Amino acid sequence: MTTSNGTVDHAVPPSGTGCAECDDAGGWWVHLRRCAACGHVGCCDTSPAQHATAHWRETGHPLMRTFEPGEDWWWDYAADEYADGPALADPQHRPVEQGSPAPRDRVPDDWRSLIH
Repeated sequence: MTTSNGTVDHAVPPSGTGCAECDDAGGWWVHLRRCAACGHVGCCDTSPAQHATAHWRETGHPLMRTFEPGEDWWWDYAADEYADGPALADPQHRPVEQGSPAPRDRVPDDWRSLIH
């Protein structure tokens, strides 16, 4: 699949099991999204830092796939709508035991008041 802003890379694995920037900064997330072009895993727009959207803005990679267990939908940031996409390299989702929000030891007690 080719988009106006790049190519989906079927072989690239996800960058990790959590949001790359939140992990670096000691933050936390609600749900995760995976870039179809480079495998970057970022937090969703409900999360305080919204790193998946920031990744799109910084790189121009418009297609993200959910990185949540039991979900398989895609989002096209450029078109601002759901999209279809091919199978990507495993793993297909974050570890089930990780839970949401995560990581548990960094989620504040008042997390619901901090989400978008």
